[in-house]
Amino acid sequence: MREHLDLSDRRLVKLLSQDAQPGINRLAESLAISVPTVRGRLRNLIDRNLLKIVGLLNLSERPELISAIVGINAQGRGRARELARRISELPFVNSASVVTGRFDIIVDVTVAGDVADLYRVTSELIPGAGDPGEVVRSETFVVMASSNKWVSLPEGCWSDDVVRKESA
Repeated sequence: MREHLDLSDRRLVKLLSQDAQPGINRLAESLAISVPTVRGRLRNLIDRNLLKIVGLLNLSERPELISAIVGINAQGRGRARELARRISELPFVNSASVVTGRFDIIVDVTVAGDVADLYRVTSELIPGAGDPGEVVRSETFVVMASSNKWVSLPEGCWSDDVVRKESA
């Protein structure tokens, strides 16, 4: 079962969500708690995989990035969560979520400037993440414009790692 964050942790996360640049001292001052307490709470949140501090790009200001949402219909068998987990680990994938509605899984994808990469993700990588026939159908929605969409770059974007893997 997921545990709820207490008030101090929620306030810390809220401050970091607005701006992750202030140091521990400024965070402690803003929260009116001691520096060691802030440091401990921050370490605890990170260690428990509840918080990740990353740099985000404003997608609307990066014309070389292509964002897409992919809706997946999967063959039942109660394995949508496992399929979503495998899809989430693919290059160019920001996240994969099991959802209600006409799709079973929604995938958030970011590629760097090449529609061929988007096509490879949607036609090869995503279907290949499941057993044969597990991904029944997909529909890709290319984001034409966005407001307040900040993304971290998934593996594959601006990365030599994918190029090295493909040429090996």
